[in-house]
Amino acid sequence: MSDQRIVRPTPISGFPEWSPQIRAVEQQWLDHIRAGFESFGFASIETPSVENLETLMAKGETSQEVYTLHRLQADGKDDSDARLGLHFDLTVPFARYVAQHFNELTFPFKRYQMQRVWRGERPQEGRFREFTQCDIDVIDVDSVPLHFDAELPRIIHRVLSGLDIPAWTLSVNNRKVLQGFYEGVGIKDPIVVIRAVDKLHKIGDDGVREILLADGLTGEQIDACLRLARVKDTGAAVADQVRALGVESELLEEGLTELAFVLNDLSDLPEGSVVADLSIARGLDYYTGTVYEASFDDDPEYGSICAGGRYENLAGQFIRRKLPGVGLSIGLTRIFAKLVAEGRITEGRMCPTDVMVVVPGADSRTDALRTGELLRSRGFDTEVFHSTAKIGKQLQYASKKGIPFVWFPPFDEDGNHEVKDMGTGEQGAADPRTWSPHNTQGQNSG
Repeated sequence: MSDQRIVRPTPISGFPEWSPQIRAVEQQWLDHIRAGFESFGFASIETPSVENLETLMAKGETSQEVYTLHRLQADGKDDSDARLGLHFDLTVPFARYVAQHFNELTFPFKRYQMQRVWRGERPQEGRFREFTQCDIDVIDVDSVPLHFDAELPRIIHRVLSGLDIPAWTLSVNNRKVLQGFYEGVGIKDPIVVIRAVDKLHKIGDDGVREILLADGLTGEQIDACLRLARVKDTGAAVADQVRALGVESELLEEGLTELAFVLNDLSDLPEGSVVADLSIARGLDYYTGTVYEASFDDDPEYGSICAGGRYENLAGQFIRRKLPGVGLSIGLTRIFAKLVAEGRITEGRMCPTDVMVVVPGADSRTDALRTGELLRSRGFDTEVFHSTAKIGKQLQYASKKGIPFVWFPPFDEDGNHEVKDMGTGEQGAADPRTWSPHNTQGQNSG
């Protein structure tokens, strides 16, 4: 008996994995999102899974989320891996990429990126340690036209509307509105308030009030902040609602003008699909202008399914050029996992095989392989059975895998091929040079 210890396979919390049937659907979603991004002229890039810790921690309070690398066999002298961490989003790596390849790129640089990211936080519903994000960003030299702040939500609307997901709403705000308003009521550190207000949907007014009192704000200042957070409208008239609160500042007015522009530009989308919500703050420090957050209408507590915003200095930290940008990210895993858990995903096929070629005997393998190559050359995903098992067992294998057609190479000197439709049970003569699934009429029952 072997002394080898048996390691029991167990799932790892926060790291989802799917069956082939579910993974096939996820792949279809990725293809759909990719096509949507490319239809607006965005190019694909991919960055390493790791970045220097200095890069990851340069902006905002993110160090607690970063997984660092450590080699089990490290000898203590080589600490090169210790300076690397798994990226927690795709925006920071993108900013580094633009700075590094600045002289090779054409600006405005419009890119999309679909990769996994990692965050060291406690797994719970809608939150994972490893998940896939689908990002779309624009970076330009010196300034990014405000047009892109409206175009990105338009792209996301088109992409998500093409997926079978529950109703959702994209909320829009502007950090200049928040910062300008807070400065207008005498708050010296607006970022502290922005971080607190970003938690409003989770901890409510009382929770935010408690945080802000601890940070030294007066009751009057807190009341003003909460009044601003309650402003919500589907049109550009939201600016009038904010002005009616009686707070004035140059930055506030600039933010309201930008917010109105975005809302006006998106006014042709279905009513209610884009909403100005001044409680949306986005906690990451690098956002400086427009911010976005989307959630399911029937389950807003589930968390954002799409988020992003405008940033001015993220890429500029790597190069002595001003490289502002704006981006939106689809939380693919968060959306997909919810629908899987609720049984709302119609499973795909277990395998991509269109045709399985039977191998009747050892002397038929050459013909079977030749037939398989011919069918593949015509665009059919084809597998040749792996042994010379009885025909019944080969058919059983094809049935279990959901393979729609089984091909029989010539059994005799006449060289006749036959194909069996596993759905209907019909079987008849076929020529691998001309056959298609649509020209099987007239086959004899097999």
